[in-house]
Amino acid sequence: MPFEELHSSSSDDLGRRRLDARRFALDRGDAMLLVVDVQERLAKAMPPDALAAVEKNIAVLIKAAVRLGMPVLASEQYVRGLGPTVESLRALLPAPPLEKLEFSCGANKALARAIMQAGRPQIIVAGMEAHVCVFQTVRDLVRGDFAAFVIQDAVLSRAEANRALGLRLCERSGATVSSTETVLFDLLGVAGTPEFKELAPLIK
Repeated sequence: MPFEELHSSSSDDLGRRRLDARRFALDRGDAMLLVVDVQERLAKAMPPDALAAVEKNIAVLIKAAVRLGMPVLASEQYVRGLGPTVESLRALLPAPPLEKLEFSCGANKALARAIMQAGRPQIIVAGMEAHVCVFQTVRDLVRGDFAAFVIQDAVLSRAEANRALGLRLCERSGATVSSTETVLFDLLGVAGTPEFKELAPLIK
C-alpha cells in the first residue's frame, strides 16, 4: 500500500512530500543516465585503480539503464583534445556521445535539448571530472528543477581531494549523492524478476 494512503494530510503537504521523494526515490519511468566526458586522453591522467573501478561502475549503470528502458546520454568535452569516450563504455552506449566545449552539459544547446526531450525528471550522473564538468552539469540540472543523482563511485577527478570536493559541491547544490549499488537496487525495486536476475550479478 502506498505510504500516501497510510497518512492523512493536506494536498500541499502531499505535494511537498512527493517532490522530496523524487530527490531520493528513483523510478525507472522517471530516470535517465547521463555519462559525462569519460574520454581516452582524460582517462590517462586518472589514477589507474580508481579509473578501473569507475569504468566498471559506469558500465553497470549503462547496462542497467538499457535493460530497464531508460534513456542514456553521453557527452564528450573537446574531442580533438581529449579524444573519444573510452572504448569499454563507447561500445555499450545506445547512441553516439554529443560533443561540447562548455564544461556544463546544461550550457550546451544540443545536450540541454536532448535532456529536455527525454522528458525524465530524474538524472543519474556519472563521469569526469567531479569538480568541474560533473559539478557544473549537476548545478545546472538542479537549477532546471531536475532531481540529480550523483554516483560517488562512478565519478572521478585526477586528484582525490578534487573528487571529494566535487561531491560536496554537488550535494550543496541540491543533488543526491548515491552509489552504483544503491541506484541499481532502487531502480529494480524487487527481487526475483527477470531484470533482477540479469542485473544483480553485475555488482558482485
